[in-house]
Amino acid sequence: MKIGKHPLLSRLDDAQVLKTFSPAELDAVAAEIRDVLCNLLATRTAHFASNLGVVELCLALHTEFDFRSDRLIWDTGHQIYPHKLVTGRYPRFDTIRNQGGLMGYPNPVESEYDLFMTGHAGCSISTAMGLASGDALNGESQRHSVAVIGDGALPSGIVFEAMNNAGASGDKLTIILNDNKMSICPRVGALAEYLDRLRSNPFYTGLKQEVVKVLGRVPMFGDPAERMLAQLKEGVKAGFVGGMLFEELGIRYIGPIDGHDVGLLRKYLRMVREMPGPVLLHVVTEKGHGYKPAEQNPVYFHTPPAFLDDGGKPVTLGSDGSAPYTNFVRDAVLERMQADPRVTVLTAAMCQGNKLEPVRERFPERFFDVGICESHAVAFAAGQCKAGLRPIVDIYSTFLQRSHDQIFQEVCLQGLPVTFLMDRSGLTGPDGPTHHGLFDIGYLRSFPNLILMAPGYAEEVGPMIEFALQQEVAVAIRYPKAPALHVHQEPSKITLGRSETLRTGTDGTILAYGAILDEVLAAADMLADELSITVVNARFAKPIDLDMVRAAFNGGFVVTVEEAARVGGFGTAVLEAAADQQLDTRRLHRLALPDQFIEHGQRETLLAQFGLGPKQIADTCRQAHRAEVTSLRMSPVH
Repeated sequence: MKIGKHPLLSRLDDAQVLKTFSPAELDAVAAEIRDVLCNLLATRTAHFASNLGVVELCLALHTEFDFRSDRLIWDTGHQIYPHKLVTGRYPRFDTIRNQGGLMGYPNPVESEYDLFMTGHAGCSISTAMGLASGDALNGESQRHSVAVIGDGALPSGIVFEAMNNAGASGDKLTIILNDNKMSICPRVGALAEYLDRLRSNPFYTGLKQEVVKVLGRVPMFGDPAERMLAQLKEGVKAGFVGGMLFEELGIRYIGPIDGHDVGLLRKYLRMVREMPGPVLLHVVTEKGHGYKPAEQNPVYFHTPPAFLDDGGKPVTLGSDGSAPYTNFVRDAVLERMQADPRVTVLTAAMCQGNKLEPVRERFPERFFDVGICESHAVAFAAGQCKAGLRPIVDIYSTFLQRSHDQIFQEVCLQGLPVTFLMDRSGLTGPDGPTHHGLFDIGYLRSFPNLILMAPGYAEEVGPMIEFALQQEVAVAIRYPKAPALHVHQEPSKITLGRSETLRTGTDGTILAYGAILDEVLAAADMLADELSITVVNARFAKPIDLDMVRAAFNGGFVVTVEEAARVGGFGTAVLEAAADQQLDTRRLHRLALPDQFIEHGQRETLLAQFGLGPKQIADTCRQAHRAEVTSLRMSPVH
């Protein structure tokens, strides 16, 4: 990507410089931002359509507010690129989503303009309220607090909790509803239909304001005439002005307005900035605006593969063509839905990410996209389960965390057999710490009535899902955003709490949980001329295979390997099982990700960095074997 050919962006060492630009220069900056974004996609995959859609909104916000002191929260953070470009990060923008470079989400370490590392949807209004409250208590009530939230995130339960609180408190708060008719996929639900009605209101043209002025001049006198006219006035407002859902919550509604007209946006931002109490400005934008292919197909261009633009026609750059685990999971789900009419699928606005479009098309009556509402998805699945269905909840590991309480209360406590498919478990590469699925083993392993599984290779994905749907308690299956390993053999039968031994040896044992088996087998190959290694595909983190643990600890050193957080993970489960059986836990070496948030970077690079690459696993085995030999030499002879 060529940085430096954009003369106006090059001048923006701080967003305040935008205040000196003429309207024509602001339009030129918008064109430069779109050029930078198109150039970026020639080098790597990145969030694209959502960023194209907020260019003018970003410019208007930074010209009408001073976010060095005012507060700005972007919800979600994947639409942060224009904001980064105008807040002094243009010279480093070619490093974005590369390890050691700029993060693809807001990052307070990078800039004073980024307040939270926001990668999950729905929390902007709550955090903006907290900032406003804190500023007021600190005697800094002159600061403005602004939350930009998309229409896809709007149905999240926490949004309504926040709006309920904001309306009741009456505190000053500006909510920008960025309405582009999309989440990652086309958004769903009654709230989406409500926004459609607001957008199609004929008073969008400006007549609405005239109606408000006329209504404001209607005199109120006497009773019961006063009550009748008051009711008439409110009825006309509800019918012709719109936004009454927000008004009834105590939040003043303004809009909708064109979100690609910088001048109009600035005018309305100046107006809402001076209004007391909470205000919602409804801004209509177009996802992918300014690049015709992205406008026509915003779903594909949400995070497209790297491409070169050829006269308005994107040409996708080459890939290795390896099918990811997600594809095999999708195919297995389709097979089970074909075989069993009780099987349903629920997802939370991740139909595209989980590659579920064929499921939606083939079985529309048994496919449920609930929007960005993970807690609702899990409780909904519990209800289906109670009614005799066999629901599959297909959600990224990092997003399933949002439904932790429902997994506990509505599923596990009730002993209901919901199947959870946790895509993106492990390292998600350039998406970084907000999206790495590192904690699912730890946050699920303590729940009773829940089985934890992970396929080590492609051929056992289908049998695992079939097994899960036959259980009478909940099952959670984790798998990464990675090409699936093929072992080209029929997997052994899936039996509850039983592992699978793939290689046998005498010097030590590697216990692999999940898709990290690929790296483990590569490490065993490296060691073939040095050590005789047993390689076990553990399959289960709960219940743990006790026979596997006993055999491993009676056969030399033991190394556990998992692409997950070390705290509370698979290695911890093995350690607990060994201690319970009074085995020599000094033989155990646990390889997992450390107790820290992992920055963005390529999965293979991060695995190697944190000791989970083939070479690092092999080195751990060598060290463990040397320790075993030394220990034997030092032991007294009996």
